[in-house]
Amino acid sequence: SLIFLVRDWSFPYEFSYGSDGGSKFLEKRLKVSGNQHEELQNVRKHIHSCFTKISCFLLPHPGLKVATNPNFDGKLKEIDDEFIKNLKILIPWLLSPESLDIKEINGNKITCRGLVEYFKAYIKIYQGEELPHPKSMLQATAEANNLAAVATAKDTYNKKMEEICGGDKPFLAPNDLQTKHLELKEESVKLFRGVKKMGGEEFSRRYLQQLETEIDELYIQYIKHNDSKNIFHAARTPATLFVVIFITYVIAGVTGFIGLDIIASLCNMIMGLTLITLCTWAYIRYSGEYRELGAVIDQVAAALWDQALYKLYSAAATHRHLYHQAFPAPKSESTEQSEKKKM
Repeated sequence: SLIFLVRDWSFPYEFSYGSDGGSKFLEKRLKVSGNQHEELQNVRKHIHSCFTKISCFLLPHPGLKVATNPNFDGKLKEIDDEFIKNLKILIPWLLSPESLDIKEINGNKITCRGLVEYFKAYIKIYQGEELPHPKSMLQATAEANNLAAVATAKDTYNKKMEEICGGDKPFLAPNDLQTKHLELKEESVKLFRGVKKMGGEEFSRRYLQQLETEIDELYIQYIKHNDSKNIFHAARTPATLFVVIFITYVIAGVTGFIGLDIIASLCNMIMGLTLITLCTWAYIRYSGEYRELGAVIDQVAAALWDQALYKLYSAAATHRHLYHQAFPAPKSESTEQSEKKKM
């Protein structure tokens, strides 16, 4: 909607103050006639085509004390009574709930976040000393339109991921989290493509790429947040260090017993360093200090687990499985008798 506010209206005998007189005045001013210049006719037609609702309000002059007194500080007693009377009509007419309509651009209802994107786009083109060209205004509107669609789709993804694994939600299996991520990402992309946008498909493509990039970045944050809820993931570092201490302790005992003192001493040294590292990690976790050092210890423990201990565990499990297949355990007599009874 477009509202023309005319202040200092001096002809109330022709058109009365307020919205009724303003509507009649506006109808006269925007009337298209054949004796007008073509450009003036196009301007009037263009105004009607751009806005679904056009209205006008006529306000009287606020009074000579307001206009001529340089020390006027807003005291109501110095303002003309007729002006105050019409101002009390104007404010509810503008701001009453039934008068407030949801703003629309290109047929799309604008949210507060979307409106901010439009403000940002227009601020950029008005920063220069010269007025922007119509093409620049159109491009800025198309850019803001696409950015608003990106923000809406991103908010949808963020909100639904919060419902799945955010806040105090329990730990979710990584594969399930990835499946949900792909489903919601596809849904957000469909939402972005379904919104009416200006600039065409080619112009919107880079904003689609921006949306996908931002969603992937959010997904990485959700992975970290989800992993922090896994008690076994949190205990990986101390568990790995305990395993290293145990292995080096056993090897040191065995090599010391058979007389390989150099290897035993080396294992004892590694065991001591690992024990110091474990105590340091525990202190960092407890105090919250030296977090960079704690991150390094976590990275080293994770690499040690992934590259060595986990492979040893997998090899041992595979060997055990092959052994049971090659040498199956003999059936007990009670099992054989129950099978005979079934026969």
